[in-house]
Order: sequence, then C-alpha cells, then structure tokens
Amino acid sequence: MLQKLRDKTSGWIVTVIMGLLMIPFLFVIDNSYLGGVGAQNVAKVSAPPSWWRAAPSWWPMSFLWNHHEISVEDFRARFEQARMAARDQQGDNFDPRQFETTENKLAVLDQLIDEQVVRLAAEDAHIVIGDTAVRDYITAIPAFQKDGKFDPDLYRMTLAQGNPPRTPDMFDQLVRTSLQQSIIPTALAQSGFTTKGEAERLLKLLGETRDVEFAMLPPPAADTAAVSDAEVDQWYKSHPKDFLQPETVAIEFVELNAATLPAATAADEATLRHRYDEEKARFVTADQRLASHILISAGSDAASQQAAEAKASKLAAEAKQGADFAALAKANSEDPGSKDAGGDLGWVEKGVMVKPFEDALFAMKAGDVVGPVKTEFGYHVLKLREIKGGEGRSFEEVRDQLAAEQLQADTEKSFSEFSGRLVDLVYKNPTALEPAAKEVGLPVQTLGPFTRATASGIATNPAVLKAAFSDNLVEDGTVSDPIEIAPNHSVMIRVTSHTPEQATPLAQAKDSVIAAVRAHRAMEASKKAADALLAKLNAGQTLQALATAEQLQLAPIPGLPRTAPMPTAAANRAVFTAPAPVGDKPSYGKVALEDGRYAVFAVTKVTPGNVAEVPEQQQTMLKQQLSQIDGAAAAKAYVDGMRKRYKVQVQESQL
Repeated sequence: MLQKLRDKTSGWIVTVIMGLLMIPFLFVIDNSYLGGVGAQNVAKVSAPPSWWRAAPSWWPMSFLWNHHEISVEDFRARFEQARMAARDQQGDNFDPRQFETTENKLAVLDQLIDEQVVRLAAEDAHIVIGDTAVRDYITAIPAFQKDGKFDPDLYRMTLAQGNPPRTPDMFDQLVRTSLQQSIIPTALAQSGFTTKGEAERLLKLLGETRDVEFAMLPPPAADTAAVSDAEVDQWYKSHPKDFLQPETVAIEFVELNAATLPAATAADEATLRHRYDEEKARFVTADQRLASHILISAGSDAASQQAAEAKASKLAAEAKQGADFAALAKANSEDPGSKDAGGDLGWVEKGVMVKPFEDALFAMKAGDVVGPVKTEFGYHVLKLREIKGGEGRSFEEVRDQLAAEQLQADTEKSFSEFSGRLVDLVYKNPTALEPAAKEVGLPVQTLGPFTRATASGIATNPAVLKAAFSDNLVEDGTVSDPIEIAPNHSVMIRVTSHTPEQATPLAQAKDSVIAAVRAHRAMEASKKAADALLAKLNAGQTLQALATAEQLQLAPIPGLPRTAPMPTAAANRAVFTAPAPVGDKPSYGKVALEDGRYAVFAVTKVTPGNVAEVPEQQQTMLKQQLSQIDGAAAAKAYVDGMRKRYKVQVQESQL
C-alpha cells in the first residue's frame, strides 16, 4: 500500500497539483512575508542590502531587504506617552477627543518611523554597541542610584515596577538599541558650527534699528450697501467654520454633601478613652538628647583606623577624667560643622543620626561620656548633656481634640457609606439616575443645555465639565462615578441630551453672514485706499506731504528696535520686512492694524546693530545656539535623506 502511494505521488502531474495547492496558501500568509505591513503592525521600514543598493523591493527579492516593523503595541505606548505629555502641559484644558486626531497619530508614527530609519542606517553602517557602553550608560541613570552610586537592587526593583515591567536583559537591549540608533544623529548634531562672520551678521540684524514714520488712515466707513442672496450664499459656503453651533449637553445630577447629611452623633466617653489608649503614642513628646561629640576621621587602611581609634580612646579617657569636653572638641574634632561650637550638636531626635551613633547616644544617661563609637565617618566620642521629652499628655488634656477627630472620622465614614450605597444602586441600573436618587432621598437636579463656554453651576467645575463632554457619558448615557467637588462633597451626573458641533443653518446665520460680508467690504475698501496712497508714495510724493494733503495722522518712531511690538507686533514685522532705503529714497509699505484701520509707513534709515556693544558672553552663547541649530538641521537632513532611500509603508487603519 505505501509503495503504491509513493508511485502515485511522483512525477510531473503531482508537481502541478502541489503548485496549484500552494496558490491559495499564498493568500493566507501574513503580508509581511510578501513585503507588506504585517497584520499586527502599523508601519514597516525597509532598506536594501548594503551589498546591493539597487536591489528591487518586489517579492521575492524583498527577502533580501532589511525590515523593521512598528507594532500596534509600540505605537499605542508612544501615543499614550504623547497623550500624557499633552495632558500635563494643558492641565484642565486638555480635551482627549481633540487629541485623538489623525494628524496627532501620524505625527507620533512619523517619529517612530524616523527612529527605525536611523536604526537601519546604523545597522547598515555596522555600528555595534559594546557591553561596556551599555553598562556605563545604565549606571549613570540617577533613578538607579542610591547615595550617588549605582544600586543593583534598586535597578532591578525599578525595572520590575515600571510600565511596562522589564527584566535587566530587556532593558539592556532597549538601551543598546537606543544608543545604536542615536549615534549618527547625535554625532551630526554635535558637529554643527558657526563662523565668527555669521554670528556677527546675525548680531547686526538682531540689534538693527529703523527710523520709521506711520501715517494712520481713518477707520473704514461702515458698509451699508445691500448684500445679495448670492453673496450671502457664497460667503456662507466659503467660510463654514465661522458659522458653527458649538457642542452642547444637558445633564441631570445628584449632589452628595456631608454638610447636608444628618450630623454624626458625638462619641461617648468609652469610645474616646479607647481611641486614646490606641493612639497614646501620639501624645508623647519626642525623646530628645542634648549632645556633643568629637569626630576623629580615619582612612581606609588598617593603620589609619587603629591610629584614629587610639586617639578617640585617649580623648574619651581625658573627658571622663574631667577634662573640658568643649575644649577637647575645639582642639581635636574633625567635624567642621560642630568643631568651633565645642562639638555641640544641639537637641537630637531619633532618626537623625547614623545608627551606631544613635544607638550609643540613646543608651546613655545624662552626663555620660562614651567612646570611641565607630561610624562611616570615623570614630566619635560622645557626651550626653541633657535629656528631655518622653512625657505623655493625659486623657483629660487631649479629650476635646479626640472628640473633634472622632466626629470628623464618623462624618467621613457616614458620607462614604452613603455615597457607596448610592453607587451600588446606580450600578444596578447604570443608565438611570432617578431611581437610585429616590431610594436614598436625594433630589435629581437638571442643568443645561450648555456649551463648554457657557457652563454654569456645578458644570463650572473642570472635572464635572470634562465628564459632561466625555465620550463615555455622551455616547453611553450612563451615570458617572462620583466626581469630587470638595472634600466630602461630590456629584454624580448623567448626560440627558447632546448636540454635536454643527453648522448653523443659513436662515439663522444670515444676519451674521451679512455683517461679515459688509465688514470684509469695509476692510477691502481700507486696503484699497492704502494701496492708492502707496502708489502715490512710490510715484515720488513724500509721506509728510501726502499726510498733509490727505489729513492723515503722522506717528514718527525713530530708532525702532526689531523686537519692540510698536505700534503693533504685525506693524513691527512689516517694517523690518520692508527693504532698506536706497540713498535718500525711503522704503514704503502698508500694514493692517488691530482696529481694522490701515497704516502706510516710510522707512527712512537703517542702523545695524553694534557688535562691540554686545558682551562677549552673549556673543559666545549666540554662537553656541547657532551651532546647535546648524547641527540639528544636519541631523534632520540626514534622517530625511535616509528616509528617501528607504521604503516606508504605513497601515493607517491600524492607528
């Protein structure tokens, strides 16, 4: 039987059949094998082999290429980092829905692609990161250091508690990859330079001043001409964002406030005494020691240790025999902080000194001298001058304090239990608030509709406003978790209606459209008047003569600096964008002012900045900044250039 099967499965017929069977198999293989982006990835960066730069990228030649893929998990982790950074930067103004845009996602993905591009370039250049470089980098990270030194236990613990948790091997590989892909861009960034001439030219531009005169045109006359329906329709369609109705919500809510709940019953005497017995240690004053010491430092070698210990023993013996401890400390102590004060350390509590010192000090009696006591700083001779503390306050002394604390605790407990009961009831029917509120005896209040800008009442609280416009409450219609307004004061809300941002119907917006058309006409008329004046100036008239003839207000500004927003920031930019005057002929220009008026101006003189007036330190700093900019531009140009050489595939549906 087996031989017959072998005979029947050999020859060209079987070869054809097997080939036909392979065709459907090819269609179920992950696309990444054939050169596409894998099902679990959002992008793929591919580079031709270093030994064949012109290798085609089509299958099966794509197997020769080097590929790095960006997984969905990597993208989501990086996007979450960007989200957290934006939230920290914007605070209560952060809107998670506005952040979830395709543009933001593509920007994050673009960064990840650039990282893979430089990583492929590093591999192509055969850059290898050695174990020593990885170790030196890790040991220099402050998060893994204790007392300024790398701590292996802290290192492992920090990695295990990270998000995501990592093993040392995983982190080593992460550092190795990061160093590998950063070497070329970092080297390029550090290679930037600026010549002295370039720096001086920029300083002259930055310090440049201009003599300028402004002639202010009168405000544009109000446009009262009729606006046709065709004009209204055209303006409305070409400016859709100007006529939007903002998103609105209406909510219902219940308010939980400890101040409106029945007051907690005052605790009885037995409860207070029980609390006192349990917390008696709170009412004991701290045990303190008034101490002095003499420190004899010691080296790391045995001889130095013995010499220091012997000297400390000798000083301890002298102090025990009645010698003046303060005088001994001034003459012999090597502690710069207490030596001049005769070794005085003041009142010392537990937890302040190193353990051997503290153990010895708190085992002494007033007047005792002990030593030598060895610590990491050397050998100490201790003198305990006085003891205080350790006395407890009686129940009667602290009864009122205990009663107030117990009442506060009982109030918080009652509020917590009441809030928990309401939450439990809501969870049974999460899309309805009234049944749960009715059962606990709280009124259901309503608010809205309101926008983010017109919120009132409890909706002015940032946390409430954020929840009211959140996707979860808007889309699901569920009741929120308790939102804290203040300690022991919270609300639970439910969105009862929602109107998304939408275009205002033309019938409602018509008056606004007409006003916008007329305002545009008036602005255009003012601009046309300014252009007419500019034409006269360029034809040879002077600004002074023109201002007199047209009855325009002149505003001369001599020595206008580049950085001064005068008369407005836009006007300053226009002045310094205008060409420099040639000979005695001024340079003219126009600018729109913030009140809708136009102004024409004449630049009569340009004075370059005086480099000699700039302190040497500022010149050096400017050169460094320019060099950094030059280096950053070189690094970016390198990444952009390599990206053009490589093949980048993006699967936007996975974002």
